[in-house]
Amino acid sequence: MAGQKHHLNEKDMNTSDISPFMPMFQGFRDELDEHQERRERIIKASRDITALSKKIVRHLQQPIPPPIAKEINTRYKSIQELFTTIAPDLQGINSWRYQKQVSGGCQEFVEAISFQHYLETQRLLTHAEAQALIPGGVELTTDDYVLGLFDLTGELMRFGITNIATNGTLPRGPPAGEGSEGKDILMDLRAIRTHFESLDTSSGPNDFSYLKKDIQKKTEVMRESVGKVEYGAYGMIIRGRERPKGWVPDMNEGQDRGREPVESY
Repeated sequence: MAGQKHHLNEKDMNTSDISPFMPMFQGFRDELDEHQERRERIIKASRDITALSKKIVRHLQQPIPPPIAKEINTRYKSIQELFTTIAPDLQGINSWRYQKQVSGGCQEFVEAISFQHYLETQRLLTHAEAQALIPGGVELTTDDYVLGLFDLTGELMRFGITNIATNGTLPRGPPAGEGSEGKDILMDLRAIRTHFESLDTSSGPNDFSYLKKDIQKKTEVMRESVGKVEYGAYGMIIRGRERPKGWVPDMNEGQDRGREPVESY
């Protein structure tokens, strides 16, 4: 009959009767849901890795006492478990798709393991050595490795200043040979600064995207960190005998008076 509407029963209604495109869009929906769940898993794991890495850094000292070493090893195991958990989500093209989400955790982890490695060996951890400590096939990009080393300079600065305040000396490694003195932490920081300042981020196979974005800010922070250790060492050498035990150098002294910084190299 003309004008009569036909109502479909929900049980009898098939998605293919509504639109042949419906299964395709349902597939898109499922893929987006899977993407969001994967992304949230990676973000949460990266935050947990960041938090654990920061706790490791706070407990590191030289030498590392056995109780602290045990606690640090427990946290390393937790970090490795987190990397293993998200490893399936970071395979193939997904390793680049979710690079931004996992990047922060990787950088903090590099900072923690490279700081411990420096305290134990007085040398920087290589990219290959850092990659070997990340399980499950999770890729440590060169960008995250380098940016993690930039953050390391801040920890080395705090370590150096604390030693100046408590022991009146800069941390120094063993002598390289008879009659020679080992390198101190300021010499290492200056060497790191020199190499970082010569770093060219203007070209590369991946165009150094993350380095280009963060290099300027991290370079300024790195220079400030090295400058603070230099200023503390100058105060220790020139006016050290006048300082009471436990004195901590004022890093803002001289800047408020408008004096020019001392050129170190």
